[in-house]
Formats: sequence, structure tokens, C-alpha cells
Amino acid sequence: MSDNNFILPKDFPELKNDTFLRAARGEEPEHVPVWCMRQAGRYLPEFREIRAGKDFFDTCRSPENCCELTLQPLRRFPFDASIIFSDILVIPQAMGMEVQMLTGKGPTFTDPLKEPEDLQRLRAKVDVSKELDYVFKAITLTRHKIEGKVPLIGFTGAPWTLMSYMIEGGGSTTHSKAKRWLYRHPDSSHMLLKMLADVIVEYLVGQVAAGAQALQVFESHAGILGPVEFREFSLPYLRDIARRVKDRLKEKGQDVPMIVFAKDAHYALEELSESHYEVVSLDWTIDPRSARDRTGGKVSLQGNMDPCALYAPKEQISDTVRKMLEGFGTRGYIANLGHGLYPDMDPENIGAFVDAVHQHSKLLIKQK
Repeated sequence: MSDNNFILPKDFPELKNDTFLRAARGEEPEHVPVWCMRQAGRYLPEFREIRAGKDFFDTCRSPENCCELTLQPLRRFPFDASIIFSDILVIPQAMGMEVQMLTGKGPTFTDPLKEPEDLQRLRAKVDVSKELDYVFKAITLTRHKIEGKVPLIGFTGAPWTLMSYMIEGGGSTTHSKAKRWLYRHPDSSHMLLKMLADVIVEYLVGQVAAGAQALQVFESHAGILGPVEFREFSLPYLRDIARRVKDRLKEKGQDVPMIVFAKDAHYALEELSESHYEVVSLDWTIDPRSARDRTGGKVSLQGNMDPCALYAPKEQISDTVRKMLEGFGTRGYIANLGHGLYPDMDPENIGAFVDAVHQHSKLLIKQK
């Protein structure tokens, strides 16, 4: 394969480990697959070395750097899936907003949305293939470089989560500025959420065309909404995105599993299980057996170990994993954390988590 063909989304290496994809579709592979949100991250010294002195979003715009950062955890741990290194805020950037990643502060919008008339500042029509081409190139390059070892997951932020960032101007504990819009400007809120959903659909379809083998939608700020607001301003858009992406992919003869992660939306498990996603990812506030009962076998489940459990001794990590697996069962289940890995975590403990999932799940399957 020439260097020119190497970056084209075709002739990808054959997939060697499909346990993640099989579990996403409700099957029981030979072991429960496992991966971690933020598995490419600052807990790895090699990650910090690559990122040293570089602007965060400049790194995101480099397909070579994104590929390398995505592959790093696979060299250390026998994960069963990988997720492309990127950021959910590339979508507001593509819509014309300026976002910086400031040390000690996190993502910061230089000019957040304040009133409904500010929506006129956003690009009315986003050329996703142009504005987010660097993400697609990173996916294609990584899909080749991963050499079929595990599937590659693409992702996006969900409309409400992105809307919150765009109005708050960064992280927030109350999200009061964004929620103010929901109560004072519901029509404009829906207008912005629809604009975001339209871009997200194109973005996700483009990721599959580039080589993504699964997709995850992060509604990270779901829990800041109450049940009524979630069902008006979040859930309809989550459903719409999944339905439209699947319709578009079907036209192309493509089909990939989709995962929805609505953090802290434990009140909406039943609705999420009927929202056109194959997998519902869970945070650590939900009991595994309760989640199985409430979703009624309609979807596969992913999660939900408390990330902080990885601070425990390795023996305790193993015991926590065993109990989690016993709760979820081994069919239609993908082991993960209830949120992302933290920067101060010991890589050896993450390795212990992965090994425990494989060992305990194989034993549980054998005992059936």
C-alpha cells in the first residue's frame, strides 16, 4: 500500500477482535469486552510527552498526533476497543465559535452565546467535510495503523451538552446560564439544539465513512436537567440523531452500533433503551441488576464502575469487577467505567481492571 493509499478510507486490515461489536449487538463473546472512556489521556506518561508544550486543539487537528495518542493505550493494555482521540467541542468550532483549552481552567469560549440573537453569529450551514476533515483523516489513519487489533469508536457530544458549553463559556457546576435559555427562550433553545443535531448527524456519518466501526454520543450534562427538561430538550434530539444517522448509513449499505451515554440520567433509562441506540452506557450511580430490569433486554449495556474504584488495591479492583460482572451478566455487556479515567490514576491499576474483566468473565461464562 502506497503512502497515498494509506490515508484513504478503504482496504482496511481485517478485524481480529470483534468481541466489542458482538457484545454491542447483544451477543455473548468468549469474554466480556472492556475499554475505558478517556483511555487515551494524561494518566499515561507517553501521552504527556506527546502533548507537552502543544496547544490542545492544535493536537486535535493533527491526524498523526491523534492517531498516536489513540494507539498508546493499546500498546499497554489488552483493551477490546479504542476510541479516536478528539474533543466534543470541535463542533462549536466548526460552527464558527472560538474555543481555547486553558491550563487549570479547561475549555474556554472567548465569546459565548448570551442572548438568542447571538445565534446569528453561528454558521447557518456547516461544511462538515471541510471544517472537520482533520477528524476524518485521524480516523482513517488510525483505522489503518490499528491493524485490525480492535474496533475503532468515533464519537460526538450531544446537542444539550454542546449548547451548555456554548452558553456557559466553559465548565459549570450549575449550568444556570444555559438552563436560563431553556426557561426564558425555549424556541431559541430548540433552534440551537436542532442546528447542533444537523451538524452532528453529518459528523457521525462522516466518521463512519472515514472508518469508525461504532459511534458514541456523549450527553455529559444530562444530569443537570430534571426529567421534564430532559424529555423536552435532550431526549428528542438523541433519538433524532440515532434515527437519522442509521437511515443515512442504511442508504450506503453501512451499519454500525451506536452507544448513548447520558450521564446521571438514571431517571430516563426506560426511554434511553427505546431511543434507537444498540447500547446504553451507564454511570456508577445505577445498580447493574436494576439497569437490566428497567431496560428489559432491549439494549446492550456498558459501564459502570466508579472511576475512583481504580484507586483501590488491585485485589479490591478485582473483587469490584467480579461483583459488577455478576450484576450485569455476560451477554450484551461491555465493561467500562461510569465516566472517564482521571489524570492521576496508576496505569498498573488500569491494567488490573482490564485483566480482571477478562479473567472473571471467562470464568462466569465457563460456569454456565
